[in-house]
Amino acid sequence: MIESANFMLDDSDVTALRNAISHLASIGYCETRVCERLGLSTLTELSWRALPIYREEQLLVHDALDTAIDLFFLQGTISTDELKQLFDDINRDVLIRAGLLFIDEKKCFARATLFPVGDQLVFSDHAWPKLPHPGCVNVTYDQVMYIGADSRWLAQTTVRQPMGSTLDLCTGSGVHALLASSHSQRVVAVDINPRATRCTHFNAQISGATNIEITVGDLFEPIGEEYFDLITTNPPFVPSPVNSLRYRDGGHSDEDVLRRIVVGLPQHLAPGGIAQIITELGERKDEPLSNRLRAWLDGAPMDILILRLREHSSTSFAIGHADGDDDYAAFLSSVHDWSNNLRKQGYTKIVSVILSFQWSDPTLGPPWIHIEESQPPHSSASTEVEAIFSAERLARQPNLYEMLEHSQMRRAGPIGLMEARVLGSKLRSNGQAQLLGKALSIFKWLNPVEQEILVLMEKPLVLPELLALTSKLKLPEESVLAAVNSLIRNRFIILA
Repeated sequence: MIESANFMLDDSDVTALRNAISHLASIGYCETRVCERLGLSTLTELSWRALPIYREEQLLVHDALDTAIDLFFLQGTISTDELKQLFDDINRDVLIRAGLLFIDEKKCFARATLFPVGDQLVFSDHAWPKLPHPGCVNVTYDQVMYIGADSRWLAQTTVRQPMGSTLDLCTGSGVHALLASSHSQRVVAVDINPRATRCTHFNAQISGATNIEITVGDLFEPIGEEYFDLITTNPPFVPSPVNSLRYRDGGHSDEDVLRRIVVGLPQHLAPGGIAQIITELGERKDEPLSNRLRAWLDGAPMDILILRLREHSSTSFAIGHADGDDDYAAFLSSVHDWSNNLRKQGYTKIVSVILSFQWSDPTLGPPWIHIEESQPPHSSASTEVEAIFSAERLARQPNLYEMLEHSQMRRAGPIGLMEARVLGSKLRSNGQAQLLGKALSIFKWLNPVEQEILVLMEKPLVLPELLALTSKLKLPEESVLAAVNSLIRNRFIILA
């Protein structure tokens, strides 16, 4: 039987393994080139069920990069002759000693997947447990989470400012700890799964990151009373009727781990810091998700940004997670179990969200919750997350309109504006607007006054100049001021 990687590396092999991975990078093994070879605009589009199609229809160059993608990303089998074209004997031998490569006569298998994420290459267990890997018939409970769409979405929305200290909870492969190590003085990575912390240590050794502290423990328990400037986490969040995968199953309600994380944020998020969580939340009829988050914070004055990225009906969610693909009766039974569990929780849909928390400024009124619906990001959206917090706080300034008498306003950039007409009437209807060229694809409905203001802003204007223009259009000043506030809050207008 072929075992999965044990993620243990002898110190004497660290340099040699780094050289082997550097060789893969030198032939183009990175996120951009892997996407190009597989015909994908982003790796979040990857379908693990389509691996044979990618292999047969996309990897047509048959060069070293194609071979590397097949072996280390598509979890395929290559021949020893192909392996010789990819690695010299030194690189091959260190991969074998590190438990990453297995050779059986003339066939070669990878014991782990090498995931390209930004400028990092990260090892973790093979993706999609139902995929029949050589010798890996059953998925162990301590399987390390692969780098999926949720991991990539969190990576793309995490604020990348210089940080003194970063905490990565439920670190898994350590991907978010590794990414944070480049802009943090110190990173602490925590996971309750010892195999996951071994994987994180393994990846840190390969990357050369020396500022990551890795510890086994239950969420905040190992860190005592420490505070952090950045907290990231991709916790187990699936509302599951079973408890078969530690990295996936978040209890019957999906809240077992998430609730404890949010409850602990006030005790561990430093002033001026930000906590960011990728998760899925079950949504009940007539119960906003924000109510649950506020209850978990127990009165702690924090501002919350909720990015809603994707929704699943409870039916499609149950079908997508059910087991028993090879047995129709078993599959239907599993669908029933998953659906029944969601029904007991009262969930009508499951929502993929990125939650961001920051301490509230008491001078701007009570803590707020800002909710945006967006397509998942396909590139870095960290500055856009920061901009949403900044815009909300600017719009809440008590002296905002006094500021605008002397500070010029301008459009935030190119804006796609789709106006609507009411046929048979002179009334103008609301229209849709979108900031173009952004990683977060957010549409907003604008009323006629807001649309008119955007049209008038051909050049930067101070508020008195804008009021003079809108008075000629007989727009009430009160409506104009309310529209300016809304446009600032929604980032269509910024201060020049």
